[in-house]
Amino acid sequence: MFKKLSDKQRRRLHRKIHIRKTIYGTAERPRMTVYKSGRNLYVQAINDDEGKTLASISTLEKDFIALKANIDSAAKLGEAFGSRLKDKNISKVVFDRNGYLYHGVVKALADATRKAGIEF
Repeated sequence: MFKKLSDKQRRRLHRKIHIRKTIYGTAERPRMTVYKSGRNLYVQAINDDEGKTLASISTLEKDFIALKANIDSAAKLGEAFGSRLKDKNISKVVFDRNGYLYHGVVKALADATRKAGIEF
């Protein structure tokens, strides 16, 4: 019934719970969360006050279907997400790395979003 978690998954979930105790998104400064699977990347801007997603982007969308879950693709996705946030008049976000280490794909995504003009 229940899947046993590997040690790596257990550590990530522990970090995720620890991080989410302090990070909270509002309408003025939503929480930008990242999820990465083996093949795809997903990014959302969430207003935790109302429990609503304000903007989202993923490598499954028609425009980004050629992108994979690597550093180069994460940079392109981050720039596109930054422009989507700008279109919705969002200039500041709280970055939620979702338990992932701030390294590689997650870092490339965050740096590209900052490059697009979004403040963390």
